[in-house]
Amino acid sequence: MHFVVCIKQVPDSAQIRVHPVTNTIMRQGVPTIINPYDLFALETALRLRDAQGGEVTVLTMGPPSAEDSLRKALTYGADRGVLLTDRFFAGSDTLATSFALSQAIRKIGEVWGAPDIVFAGKQTIDGDTAQVGPGVARRLGLHQLTYISKIGKVDKQSGAIELERRAEGGTQSLGSRMPCLITMLEGTAEMRRGSFGDALRAARAEIVTWSAKDAGIEDMLKCGLRGSPTVVKRVFAPPARAEKAKQIELEPKSRATADSLLDTLFAAKPALEGDMRTLAAGL
Repeated sequence: MHFVVCIKQVPDSAQIRVHPVTNTIMRQGVPTIINPYDLFALETALRLRDAQGGEVTVLTMGPPSAEDSLRKALTYGADRGVLLTDRFFAGSDTLATSFALSQAIRKIGEVWGAPDIVFAGKQTIDGDTAQVGPGVARRLGLHQLTYISKIGKVDKQSGAIELERRAEGGTQSLGSRMPCLITMLEGTAEMRRGSFGDALRAARAEIVTWSAKDAGIEDMLKCGLRGSPTVVKRVFAPPARAEKAKQIELEPKSRATADSLLDTLFAAKPALEGDMRTLAAGL
């Protein structure tokens, strides 16, 4: 089986600052990491590869420095890394990004075989839109399976796959068919520690680097700023909360404690009581 995992190199959100005058993100000196949600997708793909056999190809779009993230993925056990990099991709929004990635996945299919499953994280920590994965699925005509918390039975002969999806109010059990695109939730799999052999292989490996032309992209009007209808008016840091947290002293482990706590909460947030009663009525 062939698994393709889309990852993104993102700035470490714990160290991002917003410029106090221009209200733009200050990226200078901020280290980059693999988008954490994508690591859950990568580990899931590696586990399926180990169980079912096959290969894991990791794909990213970004500047040449994104090669570091691909090598990191190789240290975890991925079989190859593909970097899609071109100045025409600069300024891409989610629409342009999903177009470029879908074209690269088609090219990957031509070179190493069509993927049975394309994986991605549920979203990225720098954009938080959760739009790129579904966009890629739509462009490739794949079954779209989002917010997946668990993958059950996979039958590579019939192409059937069973999954669990987190939904509002519970968990959905799904049955679908491959090829498909899956976006994985956080906490679904603990990332493995790469072996020493994989680390040595990753250091020596040749990262496949494609330009837009190499990936077979002909319509450049769909790439970069020209293919990005999204306009960001401004970026700003949220104001500090003036309201301070209130500490409530109560006796532990009693029904009276719970009732008193709820009364205090509902007095401070009247709308919360109605929402909780509505939710309880639906259970």
